[in-house]
Amino acid sequence: MTEQYVLDLHEVDETQVAVVGGKGAHLGGLARIEGIRVPDGFCVTTDAFRRITAEAPSIDDLLDRLSRLDPDDREAVRTLSAQIRRTIEETAVPDDLASAITRALARHGGQAAYAVRSSATAEDLPTASFAGQQDTYLNVVGPAAVLRHVSRCWASLFTERAVAYRRRSGVDHRAVRMAVVVQRMVFPQAAGVLFTADPVTGNRKVATVDAGFGLGEALVSGLVNPDVFKVRDGDVVARAVAAEQRAVRALPAGGTQEVAVDAQLQGQPALTDAQVVRLVELGRRIEAHFGRPQDIEWCLVDDGFQIVQSRPITTLFPVPEADDQENHVYVSVGHGQMMTDPMRPLGLSVWQLTAMVPMHTAGGRLFVDVTRRLASPAGRAALLDVMGRGDPLTRDALETVLDRDAFVPSLPDAGPGGPPLLGASAPVETDPAVVTGLIERSRASVAALERDIRAKSGPALFDFLLEAFEEHKRVLGDPLSLQAIMAGMEATWWLNDKLQEWLGEKNAADTLTLSAPGNVTSEMGLALLDVADVIRPHPEVVAFLQDVEDEGFLDGLAKLAGGTEARDAIEGYLDRYGMRCVGEIDITRPRWRERPTTLVPVILDNVRNFEPGAARRRFEEGLQRARKKEQDVLSRLRALPDGERKADEAERMIDRVRTFIGYREYPKYGIVSRFFVYKQALLREAERLVQDGVLAEKEDIFYLTFQELRDVVRSNEADDRLIRQRKDAFRAYHALTPPRVLTSEGEAVTGAHRRDDVPAGALAGLPVSAGTVEGRARVILDMAEADLEAGDILVTAFTDPSWSPLFVAVAGLVTEVGGPMTHGAVIAREYGLPAVVGVEGATRLIRDGQRIRVHGTDGYVEILP
Repeated sequence: MTEQYVLDLHEVDETQVAVVGGKGAHLGGLARIEGIRVPDGFCVTTDAFRRITAEAPSIDDLLDRLSRLDPDDREAVRTLSAQIRRTIEETAVPDDLASAITRALARHGGQAAYAVRSSATAEDLPTASFAGQQDTYLNVVGPAAVLRHVSRCWASLFTERAVAYRRRSGVDHRAVRMAVVVQRMVFPQAAGVLFTADPVTGNRKVATVDAGFGLGEALVSGLVNPDVFKVRDGDVVARAVAAEQRAVRALPAGGTQEVAVDAQLQGQPALTDAQVVRLVELGRRIEAHFGRPQDIEWCLVDDGFQIVQSRPITTLFPVPEADDQENHVYVSVGHGQMMTDPMRPLGLSVWQLTAMVPMHTAGGRLFVDVTRRLASPAGRAALLDVMGRGDPLTRDALETVLDRDAFVPSLPDAGPGGPPLLGASAPVETDPAVVTGLIERSRASVAALERDIRAKSGPALFDFLLEAFEEHKRVLGDPLSLQAIMAGMEATWWLNDKLQEWLGEKNAADTLTLSAPGNVTSEMGLALLDVADVIRPHPEVVAFLQDVEDEGFLDGLAKLAGGTEARDAIEGYLDRYGMRCVGEIDITRPRWRERPTTLVPVILDNVRNFEPGAARRRFEEGLQRARKKEQDVLSRLRALPDGERKADEAERMIDRVRTFIGYREYPKYGIVSRFFVYKQALLREAERLVQDGVLAEKEDIFYLTFQELRDVVRSNEADDRLIRQRKDAFRAYHALTPPRVLTSEGEAVTGAHRRDDVPAGALAGLPVSAGTVEGRARVILDMAEADLEAGDILVTAFTDPSWSPLFVAVAGLVTEVGGPMTHGAVIAREYGLPAVVGVEGATRLIRDGQRIRVHGTDGYVEILP
């Protein structure tokens, strides 16, 4: 096949990214849209780039060295990137390639001015824009100058920022090729950027126009503040006009220059409202063509708009699909479940199939549509109450949406509102036997599942699992179980409300629930202290564990003095808790039983930081503090008017909270126990599919939904392309921040604390476990990287139950996500750790190693000098 070095823009479209790069392909697509004007020009194709790199054999060796560099060694990356750029720029352009470019220039006007623009194959993609990673040169005049700047564009594939961006995005340097777009230069009165969705809120109905005088470079470089217009439904709904004093203009002989804006134009808008509305109409046409919101660069030339670039806005959170045009309000499931990371398709679909309410997917996350609940007064009040107790930020976000006129329809209370939010809250007797019976029923159900699934395989396994999912929901929705959960939470709320009213004491229940019995999550943390007690006396075992990398390390322990006892202790722990892991609501996440090395750093921290018998001592100390607190509260109540009645009521509630609050953690343990059984059975099917050559690797099943996997097992055929696309999408979803509340217009609503009792400079959050503590912040995003010392304060994005083994080693807790009754808060209270949750941006605003003070009673965090 002959190589093609030059293609005119009108010859290409958006399917030809591999040939002309992302920018060139998009410009070709734009030129085909009716009513859209694009400056004339041509593309120097990726064939030309391949030819140039072939002319410089040393490039291969330099790329090998680049791929081996430590990405954190910025000096080495800078030096090697510069060497690659220099090599490309110094490589002579072969005569046939140079003549192909100069012939194209002659067709478009040999001595005209041009913009010479980089167009990489990994650029302007739906999942990563790579905006600004390569170079653009404006007002280039004459064939020799154009050729020189084409070489510079090729070299700009290896600017330091482009190299770093590719490393972060997981893109192989060798897999990217550079094309170059050469376009006739336009000399605009005004230029700027149009976002067809609001880039800040994500609202797809609101377009934002940034505009300035002269070339758009003044805006891009930050030389001037732009005029900003917001347009909705064909009307300018907001405008901010900047007093622009500088602009960038083209010079007659080539290049650009910063100039002063005419005095009479300063303070005048760069566009009229009519022009803004017309530009947005063009933007909507472009958006419809590409099928997603766009970031569009435009120029105003003689009262007409020319489009010089359009790329997808990759930072917007996707909107759940709906089969109607009605308004919808979605609440994040991940914020309630303490897992805001993206989930793989199998994880999403299994959670959907086992959930008690319908759930929608977007951006690798799950959402519940609460529109109908918000529509009726009673449903709205109940939802806001539950959301407010769970996460006040979610409540605030919902109230923000409700404040919008008529966004949520109004229905009478008789309208369909769906099932009760938390099940029946009818009273249940304060009897420990209720909890014992529920736990026994759950264990029996899991044991029956383990027994019955063993003989199932092939299509029969999937039929069996669909029945098992129904049993899963039956156990989860057991009215008595829901009553027991509510009993513990309502008793906590009662104690906090009444003891503040009667005694003026905040969050008294935090101490009264210390070392509550039967909490499977807090027991899990203490049990790992017992494992450390077994290992601590054996130096060989400790030394061995410090160098562990292989997941089969347990077999190696038996050869060491004390190794058999250590292995048995860890195995015993895994038998009880090995189904747990970070992000455990996603069935595809590796469990501790599958990846036991995750626990090793925590075990070693416990060996180093604690004395033998710490678990028993911690539990007893908590118990004594709770009893002492109970006696103190009751005696103070009795001294009040009507004190005997108040004390009797409080005593009943203390008994009730200690009976039921530990059970709050058990249903999740039951869910995760069942998930691990499902997962093991599905992985056995995956192994067969790999053996039969249907799948490349067994983890490929994680990128299929449950129904898709069922079809693959039936047909023995899989769509490799679909699996690859899902893997790419999953990687891209990590860059998205899921909102607490999302509307069908795409608006991401985060909510605010709206407090005036937080000191200046402090970070506001929710007080969930009383007390104040000062210490070193350890910002930990991966439990396997824990390295804690006594007195450290754990700062992380979210904590699900799997984090509780870290809680025994820290003095306080700060998280970005959470509410008073979420797992992290419950365990923090049980361990007596001052804790503040719902601190927006905590892992970004608090640096690892900084000293901080956590005010767990008042709900804020101070960063200390």
